[in-house]
Amino acid sequence: MIIMDNDILKKYSGKLICGVDEVGRGPLAGPVVACAVIMGNEKIDGVKDSKQLSAKKREALNKEIIEKAKAIGIGVVDEKVIDEINIKQATRLAMRIAVADLKDKSGNIVRPDVVMIDAENIDMDIEQVSIIKGDELIYEISCASIVAKVLRDSYFIELDEKYPGYDFLNNKGYGTKKHREALLEMGPTPIHRKTFLKKILGGKSDN
Repeated sequence: MIIMDNDILKKYSGKLICGVDEVGRGPLAGPVVACAVIMGNEKIDGVKDSKQLSAKKREALNKEIIEKAKAIGIGVVDEKVIDEINIKQATRLAMRIAVADLKDKSGNIVRPDVVMIDAENIDMDIEQVSIIKGDELIYEISCASIVAKVLRDSYFIELDEKYPGYDFLNNKGYGTKKHREALLEMGPTPIHRKTFLKKILGGKSDN
């Protein structure tokens, strides 16, 4: 079911709404990360789709979202599973894990009344609403996109130190020119998605 913002506000007024979004479908390396978040009634100024924010602004908003959220859940599916089940199924799995992981600040599991997802459907027994451009239209999904993005980006700070030469610090695993050149020169690392490298490396992607 796809409905727009105003309809959602009316239909689900007073309900415990969980927003879900993911980051990392397209990169050549690293995991796909999903966040599920239930926010309070007070909206945080400046929240919007994470792709429309600077890194500095995302980090500031991320801290405020975590501080003010009623519950947050995280789902991470690594590159090995992505290669096994494909990125679409891995994304759905990460989202399911994130919703199941929803906890308040005391560590108690929280079950939402409805889950709102950015243009995706997942297998679960909670009512869900799939919204095209949900990360732009729905506040809770925008919050989830920010938390997921900041978490995944922070992971690549460590990966840049562990696997120098691929420019992970700047590309976050995406297929930039420098990243592709490094792959051709040095080959894939253990955190590369082998099924994503076939057009770049051909038969070398399994090395």
